[in-house]
Amino acid sequence: MDFDVLIVGAGPAGLAMANGLAGSGLRVALVEPQTSTQLSAPDYDGREIALTRHSVALLGTQDVWSRIAIEHRAPLHEALVFDGADTVPLQVRAASGDAQPLGWLASNHAIRRASWEALQASHAATVLDGCRVQDVRLDAARAEVVLNDGRRLCSRLLIAADSRHSQTRRAVGIGAHMRDFGRSMLVCRMRLEQPCPGQAWEWFDHDQTLALLPLHADQASVVLTLPQMQIAPLLEMSVTDFDAQMQLRFHGRVGAMHLTSTRHAYALVGVYARRFSTTRFALLGDAAVGMHPVTAHGFNLGLAGAAHLAALLRNAAARGADIGAATLLARYARAHHARCLPLYLATQGIVDLYTRERAPARIARHALLRAAARVPGFRQGLGALLAGQISMRRDTAV
Repeated sequence: MDFDVLIVGAGPAGLAMANGLAGSGLRVALVEPQTSTQLSAPDYDGREIALTRHSVALLGTQDVWSRIAIEHRAPLHEALVFDGADTVPLQVRAASGDAQPLGWLASNHAIRRASWEALQASHAATVLDGCRVQDVRLDAARAEVVLNDGRRLCSRLLIAADSRHSQTRRAVGIGAHMRDFGRSMLVCRMRLEQPCPGQAWEWFDHDQTLALLPLHADQASVVLTLPQMQIAPLLEMSVTDFDAQMQLRFHGRVGAMHLTSTRHAYALVGVYARRFSTTRFALLGDAAVGMHPVTAHGFNLGLAGAAHLAALLRNAAARGADIGAATLLARYARAHHARCLPLYLATQGIVDLYTRERAPARIARHALLRAAARVPGFRQGLGALLAGQISMRRDTAV
């Protein structure tokens, strides 16, 4: 079975890559362990994705954004950053006179379903579902993949988008810097007595990190970060006890809180691949860079990388050039590295500063937030970063 592009992983990044190649004339295949039935109706997983304006625009060009139901997306107009017991936060908004939202919140399962529907409508890729990559071989002429059912696939370019623990990345010999933050993230939806429409909270409280992401009406996505041993009891306790526990952790600032969804927990591990490309091979999404969620840019970076690589491949195909050429892949790798590394390092620094509980760290972060609150230019720059007007657009030039 011969293809031009073979994508491993039908998560958001892999689907974005396939959708980005629709109409290019390239023969694209998508390999995914889940079945098509599972891909067409992904389960709610608790995660709400903060999308920049740029990401929403990219999803629009791929016929994805319009397929996300209104109840699964909500505008974000303001971000508040709290430290400890402070009740006066750092406020981040769009620049004066800019009426557009900073970004949007969309359910991860809704993004995946809409991306799958767009792919089915465009027939952009052959989907090989219910199978896994067992072996990979690369040479100057092609990439060859052996599936667990014995099928052999050949392509001019192999793209791995199979999670931050990518087995395909490991198979081709590319290592990654990994950092286990020693904490887990609990996510769920709750109904708030005092909702905060359009307003996201990031709260670095003592011994815990809290986030509140506004959804529709009085609903919000709640994110609680703690050591795993403290997360486990919260997953198992009764709904009534959980409601009381969350209201206590939020110090009653949003009134009574009531669970309206299932609860989910995810271990927090950061990943940065040592290389983003090699012979006939490229990394995409979390397989390239797996971000800590505190800066909310992981999905946006993956989507930007997919858009850039798709643009490079479409341009090469239109010129009759080699889509797997080393120079093309090196260009993608350099641009994606330049886009990702500053945000990755900044995220690591924020996590280090705001999760330490010793007195010097508490004093430093309190002083930093107070100073930032007094500098309008800093707040405006942070707003531009959240909106995706900084760092996300390096990928548009081909």
